Amino acid sequence: MATQDATEKLFIAHAAPIGDDFIVHSLEDHLRSVGRLAAEFASAFGNSDWAYAAGMWHDLGKYSNAFQQYIRKVTGYDPEAHLEGQPGRVDHSTAGAIHAIEKWGARGRVLAYIIAGHHAGLADWLSEECGAASLARRLERAQLLDAVKSQAPPSEILDLGAAASIPPCPGKAAALWIRMLFSCLVDADFLDTESFMDGGRAKMRKVCRPTMEELLAQLDAHLSALVGGAASTNVNRLRANILNECKQRAIESPGIYSLTVPTGGGKTLSSMAFALTHAHTHKKSRIIYVIPYTSIIEQTANVFRGIFGDQIIEHHSNLDPENETAQSRLACENWDAPIVVTTSVQFFESLFAARTSKVRKLHNIVNGVVVLDEAQLLPPDFLIPILDVIEELSRSFGVTFVLSTATQPALEARRGLDYNFKGLSKVKELIADPIALHEQLRRVEVETPANLTVGRAWEEIANELESYEQVLCIVNSRADCLTLYRLMPKGTVYLSALMCGEHRSKVIADIKASLRQGEPLRVVSTQLVEAGVDLDFPVVYRALAGLDSIAQAAGRCNREGLLSRGRVVVFVPPTPAPAGHLRQAAQCGRQMLSKREGDPLSPESFRTFFELLYWQKGSKLDKEGIIQLLSPNDGLEINFRTAASRFKVIDENAQAPVVVRYGPSTELIEMLRQLGPSRWLLRRLQRFVVNIPRSLHMKLMRDGDVIEVHSGIFVQAYDGLYNEQTGLSTADLTAYDPESLVV
Repeated sequence: MATQDATEKLFIAHAAPIGDDFIVHSLEDHLRSVGRLAAEFASAFGNSDWAYAAGMWHDLGKYSNAFQQYIRKVTGYDPEAHLEGQPGRVDHSTAGAIHAIEKWGARGRVLAYIIAGHHAGLADWLSEECGAASLARRLERAQLLDAVKSQAPPSEILDLGAAASIPPCPGKAAALWIRMLFSCLVDADFLDTESFMDGGRAKMRKVCRPTMEELLAQLDAHLSALVGGAASTNVNRLRANILNECKQRAIESPGIYSLTVPTGGGKTLSSMAFALTHAHTHKKSRIIYVIPYTSIIEQTANVFRGIFGDQIIEHHSNLDPENETAQSRLACENWDAPIVVTTSVQFFESLFAARTSKVRKLHNIVNGVVVLDEAQLLPPDFLIPILDVIEELSRSFGVTFVLSTATQPALEARRGLDYNFKGLSKVKELIADPIALHEQLRRVEVETPANLTVGRAWEEIANELESYEQVLCIVNSRADCLTLYRLMPKGTVYLSALMCGEHRSKVIADIKASLRQGEPLRVVSTQLVEAGVDLDFPVVYRALAGLDSIAQAAGRCNREGLLSRGRVVVFVPPTPAPAGHLRQAAQCGRQMLSKREGDPLSPESFRTFFELLYWQKGSKLDKEGIIQLLSPNDGLEINFRTAASRFKVIDENAQAPVVVRYGPSTELIEMLRQLGPSRWLLRRLQRFVVNIPRSLHMKLMRDGDVIEVHSGIFVQAYDGLYNEQTGLSTADLTAYDPESLVV
């Protein structure tokens, strides 16, 4: 750092005001600091020399006269003056990319992607989507490096020897390695800049983190209390056995594991026990718990928070700011915490991302333990690239995976006349005998109709449901849910994602209370109750769907094993499942149930079901061609940005959000109108968001039912549009429930 009177001969990286004066961050100091920090991050996968060079050259363009004039002009007025992409900004990223190729030849292209993209994000080598921002086009601007050389930067910065370490991901997997190096550089750049610009934020990051041994001790204490207070039932004894088996297997070598336990078998705590014991044994850096549904992530996070306190961070869209701390908000930026709970969308889209904000966290996945909860919900449209990245993270970056589910998908390699599915290799099952465990935890009988092709009238279903004191019925869409609900007697409970998160949480809590007290209760719901919602009904009806969905529905029946057998009744609804993956799954489910051989929910049945489901999709297991986009040729030509834009687990164009008026949200909406958006307020409002089809969203906008109060923020215009029983009232409910997809 230097004061104003010492800056005439100093090359400046950043500047910050102090009263009437300012301090400057010397460019040489910044380059060296970023190089050292990036190298430290990359040491976790043995490529410190590559990351050090990226750090030393990433801001080489700031040595130019153009940039130095620019930074002096804005000093004291724009604390983020080093960021490009705004009018008047000076390109300071391309010069270092050109220099890397000049010094290292073809190998320098690795650094060129990283350096050129450290603000704008990883680019395509050459594509219509990127246009002039393509890396190949940017590398044509030789005058930018000439401008740097004219200022005679220190030779010890310019003349670095070529990296000697070998990439852990050679050939076709090079794209993941480049993204990892990119993550090291981006995070190092952010942190060093923050340290200069905002020392308070930097100090907040330096909290004392507990060791894996300490976290494991906390979990063991919680489990001991839990076991001591639990009733001695067969289900609880089996849960204890599963837990012990997971802990015993945790000392085995890192790799890819599966945890196949029937619903209600205690997978959440058992998988965490494995993860912590494994992390402690093998000196793993952190645990990342990946959950498919935003509707259940809070429940799981609350379980963990009750054990570990504020040592976990949640990274998802529905986070309540009242549960956030300043440290947890910062940790979400780069996942610098011992336990991270996040969504499948956040995890996998980050692994294929190009934007700096998303990729920044990737290097903190290295040498970690990742638990994929409800692994059967891996999105089939992207299954091949997802399995590819799981395999590479395990093989090359020391990541141990646990695929946790009651319905283990068929992910092993498969080869046929017209396909070659690489799948996952050497997956180790944690449970010694999943088939025997399934029989021991079998608590239901599944009843299927004689004719699986003829639908039944909703009126007929409603009459049957009315005959039960306590019953849950799960259907395939919001429209079906509302139709059936309207035929049910007064007092029936409705659940769908037309209700905001705050509303659903309250209703689910009320359902649990009624079940505990043995009160009469009939519930009609979409798929949102099928994973992570601990309900225990004596009877569950399920509209025909995929075998995995039927198994999840069965997990809400006789969950604690207090009955000799619960009843799960599968029926054919009068309307088909929504088109696409859900309909394909239902067709496969019909095919499996029509065999009428043995237990339809056995582990062997799921293997056959998923084989049918995956091979029906064929090439659509990589429907956007992600593997091809990220497979470099001899010239290392990779389409990072196009791949990132196409890897979208949820089609953002299909749905649009509305902040509804429920409970305290009306007051929050008024605050939004008067005060404008703030981080705290927007995070609080997430609990009151309902996603609806974009076409319906546009209609409600035209009719004045929904208004845009700030750019991109849409709210319910008046109170009558939201119903205390059924949520957002709309005329068009033909869409599936978004909670049926990975979100």
